[in-house]
Amino acid sequence: MIEAIDLEQTYMSGGKPLTVLKQINLAIEAEGFVAIIGPSGSGKTTLLGLLAGLDRPTKGIVRLDGQDLGRLTEDQRATLRADKVGFVFQTFQLIPTLTALENVMVPIELRGNHTHEVKELEENAMELLARVGLGARMDHYPTQLSGGEQQRVGLARAFASAPKILLADEPTGSLDGETGRTVIRLLEELNQDAKTTLVLVTHDWELASRARRVVRLQAGSVVSDTLNPPA
Repeated sequence: MIEAIDLEQTYMSGGKPLTVLKQINLAIEAEGFVAIIGPSGSGKTTLLGLLAGLDRPTKGIVRLDGQDLGRLTEDQRATLRADKVGFVFQTFQLIPTLTALENVMVPIELRGNHTHEVKELEENAMELLARVGLGARMDHYPTQLSGGEQQRVGLARAFASAPKILLADEPTGSLDGETGRTVIRLLEELNQDAKTTLVLVTHDWELASRARRVVRLQAGSVVSDTLNPPA
């Protein structure tokens, strides 16, 4: 489902090249549940962005559901993401002029669903917001929500279109323990019931331990790639 071959990413910093990722080789099977862990600055978020096609690598190949992202135009990559990929960002990326419910429905509407489906889609979005504890905040705007609440809206939005692939950057990072466990259960349900491939960047060891595979980065390189025993 996702493949990285000899992936490298280098940026210029102070006039000098800074290599953030080097020689990353990674293959993630369909319906897999993979956690990417490592210290700050190890390249986790950079790797997630490359796997999503949000950025182009300095070297190497990324294939998403069999398609070489390097051979696609920006518009083609955007269409591929809209069709198959859900995102959970650390910075939420909510649209400030839309309510929580409207934000959750954005990726569904971008797919061009027909009018007769709108009510069903809205009901699905409302159910997702309720499941992340925001049933009473659906009509609130992002500025009326706390950081943790905004993150939960972002999670519900990512789940709304039942994506084939879900990429998440610290999905429980701003949540309290109880809400974090609810989110972990939602992620597991999405993986098992909707057959969604999950790739998560996390510092949450409880979440990483629930993944079926853990990839650890150190200074831009993969230093371990292990399978967790079945729960």
